[in-house]
Amino acid sequence: MAVYTDVSDQELEAFIASYDIGALTSFKGIAEGVENTNYLVHTDADPFILTLYEKRVRAEDLPYFLSLMEHLAARGITCPLPVRDREGRILRELAGRPAALISFLEGVWIRRPDIVHCTELGTALAKFHLAGLDFPMQRENDLSLPGWRSLFEDVRDAADGVIPGLHDAIAGELDVLGAQWDTNLPMSVIHADLFPDNVFFLGDKLSGLIDFYFACNDMMAYDVAVCLNAWCFEPDGSFNVTKARAMLQAYERARPLTDPELDALPLLARGAALRFLLTRTYDLLNTDANALVKTKDPREYLRKLRFHQRVQSYRDYGLGSN
Repeated sequence: MAVYTDVSDQELEAFIASYDIGALTSFKGIAEGVENTNYLVHTDADPFILTLYEKRVRAEDLPYFLSLMEHLAARGITCPLPVRDREGRILRELAGRPAALISFLEGVWIRRPDIVHCTELGTALAKFHLAGLDFPMQRENDLSLPGWRSLFEDVRDAADGVIPGLHDAIAGELDVLGAQWDTNLPMSVIHADLFPDNVFFLGDKLSGLIDFYFACNDMMAYDVAVCLNAWCFEPDGSFNVTKARAMLQAYERARPLTDPELDALPLLARGAALRFLLTRTYDLLNTDANALVKTKDPREYLRKLRFHQRVQSYRDYGLGSN
């Protein structure tokens, strides 16, 4: 979430008036995240999230994302829902951007996840994957190996100016992943960006998942690897194997990982670390300085990549032998 596109009071008032949700009372921009413009909108009935989709999100992908929310909710996954206007539309245009109004999900995200939060996450992730198995729409993961190579081409000349030696580190890792990446693992819809700020809690109980704008059809174990990166490292860069064990065991209670998935987990974790290293580097080099958005430090994911390169087995993530 971020603010790239300004919306005037008059534009938003007219937009809200086309819904049966009461009159607009206030709105403010949300600075967290990096992908789309988001506003917290209050009417005299309820709060909502207004999302304006920016350039990285393709307009043709929006029906997938919005339909997925409805599909997941119908299968018991707590998530925001797109709001339909009086004509039944969930996708509109505002300030020259595709736009959708989304229901507000109660809860807060946890800045320092503990074991209990990682356990809740593992269960929710497995249920999410199971719920996505019969989602009828398809969307390729454009931030998998071919997408990483494309991003590298965009940043390669400036990479060493961000972190000395980054060019060779990325190039070498792309060579390894290109030779070993296995796409024959069990597939479903994956979230692909399930960081702590996309998971809400009420107390220690997970209250819902948000921000499905990277969701796609890909290997479920890759999504698990994304969460290992996002949830199981401490601020000092150390890997917390206790959190990883809690997350993975909770996941497996709902959906056991296959032996090939377990064997692939270290390589998938390397791929996930490289993905965020690349996108953070790209965003650092290309974000408009006037945008209300906080860019994130790519050094964090270079350190995580180095950790996963040393991992010998999925057992290093806290799981015992099967």
